[in-house]
Amino acid sequence: MVSLQSSATAAKLVADYLDERDDEVMRALITTGAFVSLADGQVETCERDELVNFLVGGQLVPGMSKREIGEEFDCRVRHLRSGDKIAIVVEALRPLAGLSLSSVVVRIAELVAAADGRIHPNELMAIKLIRLVMITLPTRKLPVSLSP
Repeated sequence: MVSLQSSATAAKLVADYLDERDDEVMRALITTGAFVSLADGQVETCERDELVNFLVGGQLVPGMSKREIGEEFDCRVRHLRSGDKIAIVVEALRPLAGLSLSSVVVRIAELVAAADGRIHPNELMAIKLIRLVMITLPTRKLPVSLSP
């Protein structure tokens, strides 16, 4: 269960960042939950519900209903299943990397992993990857040059 203080703090962090990047924040937070939920090979309803309730309770994706968040979660799960999961997660998290929102992203990963009462080793690996991405990834794509 999330305390009111941590939800209030998370909501403030998100609100400070939301003015220009609503879609990026929403995509990153929901992709995080979907990725961790998929990590053990099965998406549990309780994991989806934990994400939805955390986002709604903390007002982290204002303007989205529980139903809309749930539908977006399902969409992100399908997207992750059909593509390169790591690349999808990295691109979704890139806009938030290195920002104060990193703690919210990691908190979501931990809540989703624990939602079913057990944490699978692959969920732990997913959380570690998310932490690594959030502290090491540059916040914008750097130009890649093949010539010297």
